[in-house]
Amino acid sequence: MIAGIVRNSIKYAGVVVTLAITIVSYGLYTISNANLDVFPEFSPSQVVLQIEAPGYSSASVEKLVTQPIENALMGIPDLENIRSQSIPGLSVVTVIFKDGGDVYLNRQVVGERISALGSEMPRGVNAPTMTPLTSSASTVLGIGVTSEKRSLADLRTLVDWTIRPHLMGVPGIAEVNVFGGDVQQWQIQVDLQKLEQSDVSFQDLVNAAQSATGMVGTGFITTPNQHLNIQLDGQPRALRDLEALIVESRAGAKIRLGDLAKIVTAPAPSIGAASIDAKEGVFLMVQGQLGANTYAVTQDLERAISELAPLIEREDVTLHENLFRPANFIETAVKNVQRDVLIGSALVISILFLFLYNARTAVICAIAMPVSLLSAVIVLDALDIALNVMVIGGLAIALGEVVDDAIIDTENIFRRLRLNQILGEPKKLCDVVLEASVEVRSSVVYATFIVVLAFVPLLTLSGIAGKLFAPLGLAYIFAILASLVTAVTLTPALSYLLLGGRSLSADDPPAVSWLRPRYENLLKWFEQKFVRNLTLTIVFIISGICVFPLFSGEFIPALKEGHYIAHMTAVPGTSERESLRVGNRVSRALGEIDGVESVAQWVGRSKNGADTFGTHYSEFEIEIGALGGDEQGRVLKEIREVLSGEKFGTFPGLSFGVNTFLTERIEETVTGYAAPFVVTIYGADLDSLDKDALKVSAALNRVRGSEDIQIQAPAGTPQLDIRLRHSRVSALGLTPGEVLEVVGAAYDGEVVGQIRKGNRVVDIVVILDGALRKDVRSLAKLPVKKMGDSIIQLSDVADINIVGGRYKILHSDGRRVQTVTAKFSGRDLVAFEQRAKEQILSEVALSPGNYLVFSGTAESERQAKTDLVVHSLLAGIGVFIFLYIAFNQLHNMAITFLNLPFALIGGVIAVIFSGGWLSLGSLVGFVTLFGITLRNSIMLVSHYQHLVEVERVPWNFDTVVRGASERLPSILMTALVTGLGLLPLALGTGEPGREIEGPMATIIVGGLFTSTVLNLLVLPTILHHFGRFQALSLD
Repeated sequence: MIAGIVRNSIKYAGVVVTLAITIVSYGLYTISNANLDVFPEFSPSQVVLQIEAPGYSSASVEKLVTQPIENALMGIPDLENIRSQSIPGLSVVTVIFKDGGDVYLNRQVVGERISALGSEMPRGVNAPTMTPLTSSASTVLGIGVTSEKRSLADLRTLVDWTIRPHLMGVPGIAEVNVFGGDVQQWQIQVDLQKLEQSDVSFQDLVNAAQSATGMVGTGFITTPNQHLNIQLDGQPRALRDLEALIVESRAGAKIRLGDLAKIVTAPAPSIGAASIDAKEGVFLMVQGQLGANTYAVTQDLERAISELAPLIEREDVTLHENLFRPANFIETAVKNVQRDVLIGSALVISILFLFLYNARTAVICAIAMPVSLLSAVIVLDALDIALNVMVIGGLAIALGEVVDDAIIDTENIFRRLRLNQILGEPKKLCDVVLEASVEVRSSVVYATFIVVLAFVPLLTLSGIAGKLFAPLGLAYIFAILASLVTAVTLTPALSYLLLGGRSLSADDPPAVSWLRPRYENLLKWFEQKFVRNLTLTIVFIISGICVFPLFSGEFIPALKEGHYIAHMTAVPGTSERESLRVGNRVSRALGEIDGVESVAQWVGRSKNGADTFGTHYSEFEIEIGALGGDEQGRVLKEIREVLSGEKFGTFPGLSFGVNTFLTERIEETVTGYAAPFVVTIYGADLDSLDKDALKVSAALNRVRGSEDIQIQAPAGTPQLDIRLRHSRVSALGLTPGEVLEVVGAAYDGEVVGQIRKGNRVVDIVVILDGALRKDVRSLAKLPVKKMGDSIIQLSDVADINIVGGRYKILHSDGRRVQTVTAKFSGRDLVAFEQRAKEQILSEVALSPGNYLVFSGTAESERQAKTDLVVHSLLAGIGVFIFLYIAFNQLHNMAITFLNLPFALIGGVIAVIFSGGWLSLGSLVGFVTLFGITLRNSIMLVSHYQHLVEVERVPWNFDTVVRGASERLPSILMTALVTGLGLLPLALGTGEPGREIEGPMATIIVGGLFTSTVLNLLVLPTILHHFGRFQALSLD
């Protein structure tokens, strides 16, 4: 079959070349239009529900809102976990499904379950809504606005009604979360003293205000020739229209709304704030849709923003465009890898010319690179796989290998053509090319499929590891398979077209002529000292294997994204104004660091966001731009120094953490939190959970390397506790609901209507006067209801006390939990987790009925390693089968596997010189290395078989030297082009975009070096002593 393919490729060489040109052209077109993203999509299959419950405390939200929803969702097919967070006025329920499901079907199933809950929700609680589906990276752009002349209300109005709608119209945008600014309202600010003097209850005032606005259709009139709709517009035009509204009429006297309250334009009670470079403003975080092209969406967003720029400038507003731009990382990563590919390609071509010393043969081999890589790009695009850092890394790793098959084929064709010229009766050109190509083809096919098999385990990894590395594996496999097709079609065709009809020197190229006699002498010396040299080799390999378990492990190396996120947590109950004030100090200190371009702070949460942060929590978006890996490391070190108080003064009462954006997203996907180690304590009593969490936190503090230890739902938030005296409530003819509604309206605001100004909608809200809302004593005097001639105040029916409450209550699978998270530095991932578990289990005595569960990236790393080892063993069985088919001899096949320890020792040395850290990418590098290096062993053993079985050369040491010498150019070329193709990537380890692939390349380069040296020196002599080759019978 292969001979037929080669024969037809030579016969129709022009057609084959035309097809290759077409593939290259279409591949370049595909690249220019391909999706570009940071990482493959790794977000879990989940549905996030938000339920607004205005005025409800965390405890009320938990009992009345969260628990019924959790109960309704239990038992959904393929459900993995339900997590919930209950905070004042909001419940967020996250439903996580098993990987591989249809996320849209999951949303439909969840929607069906919660659709019946609307009637069961308490009064005033909104129906559950699903948050938009966003990508794993989520944020595609962060921008902000500030102004020296405009108020915060003006800025927020500009953002809400001009900038945000314009950005939401960009294809691929899921949501725009807005932090900071003042949301304008028409507020009816009630004066309690005037209410008391006028003998009007708060509820009566609310009822009157609700009749102040309206716009309804009231039918139509039909005339003989017209149909006229009737539209009644009752909305007020100005604040004075509300002031004139009559609340009550008594004996001819009218009590108007303006007599009881101030009608003003004022900001709504805020749940967040923002500043840009220590200047208060509005911050916008733009979220991309699931599967959106991050780079293309970013460019579309920037075009949309540029369209608004003139308007924003006319409004005397300053636009801060690139406070956070993940596309910077994409651009830097792609540029770095492109440069690596170009340098690697140049090195590959140089090696080809050096060894072949013929420009035409070098061109034939080099053409395999663009054809193979672009063929892989076309297939990936057809499978809807975006070009991200991992995919480009897979293509970069395949760079040197895609020419291997072409090198072996071309070198053999070139050698046979030179020998054919000195024959008395030279064969036809097409016959020589065909025979030379077929001679090496079977071993090349087996070797290529073995390399592919070595990468198959990457496609079987589970969890986030599989989502990250599977695209890399697919890119590599498609490129290698494309190189095989190229080698059996295009390479023979080009050899026929370019090498025929020309006089070829019968002598070896200069480089080969210089190397071959020296190599033969070295091989003879090794044979003379075989026992000693073999012993030294074995000791060398065993030493490397013994060092391997001593390496430190990590899940994913630190990413150099050009952007850092700093977290600041104050004492629970801290207001957003105080968080902003302290945050401005932090922003100014961070801004002093050389390399920091901007610092944006956001406090609390956004109304549309799924986060449940309180006003005591802040995040700082620290943009540092396209700095090199070392410079980014320096900036990070200085950021840590600032936050720890070593520079620019201390920040008492605050705790900080800092990380990169994508690292946190990966950790959130694995653990549910932006931390690599999580302890979840289950129990029924919140107070006992808090006590146990404090014990766990203290134990973690004593573990070496631990840092940024956080209790995710700490108690101690100041809270006014209102406990109704139900007997008194009933005696006065009230219901608890009436009392709750009045208190909620007074302090949270009751929306009683809306007015429309163009496309803007402004709420009309009844609320207490601002000064009274800040006075705790005014709560007791709140008039609840008028009963006859008297007004019932809140203190008449309730006891009011200041207590220690809680901002957030957490659930996991319907059970209360308290969560402690921790980060660490300077320690092995598994070692830290093991020590932390030992410390907690030995020191912490949990309260009765409580138990804890550990989770973290160490578990994911362990699972990924297990998957990799198990599936690599299965792939090894496939390799075993292929080798047996190739050699049909178990003895020689077993010797071929000696190349694995030859490669291992080089990889181990490479890890030692690169710091001694093993990430998941490093382990993938070892698996890749074993597949690559087996190729040379196969080529050597199969050539010996050809000499003995086909050419009937007797098996002795002269044959060993001859076979190794004849295979020397191809073995050295394939090793050198693979190694040099990866060398730029290996040398750039730690630079942006190379954090994962760099360690892989380093290990492959190191292993290639030792395996090639030992393969050329040790393997031939071992085969001489222990190999079994015999000529085939002629019968």
